[in-house]
Amino acid sequence: MDIINRALEFEQRRMRSLTTSDRIKISREAKSLILSLNEIYKIKNDQKVMDIMKRITTIKRKVEKRLKGKPLTS
Repeated sequence: MDIINRALEFEQRRMRSLTTSDRIKISREAKSLILSLNEIYKIKNDQKVMDIMKRITTIKRKVEKRLKGKPLTS
């Protein structure tokens, strides 16, 4: 259950005043955690694991939204 502990620790991290490289690292780490948790979820079908995956996905989306920037309008 080391992956679950890493995921919970990832959620508690402070996500303020990040550089672009920090955001990229966070996005990649979140992706790897989500994929690892998904493998556990396939085996156990535990709702707690699914909830952790959802929370990490929302963090990942927020970080990636900031990375991509504001869309240009005509």
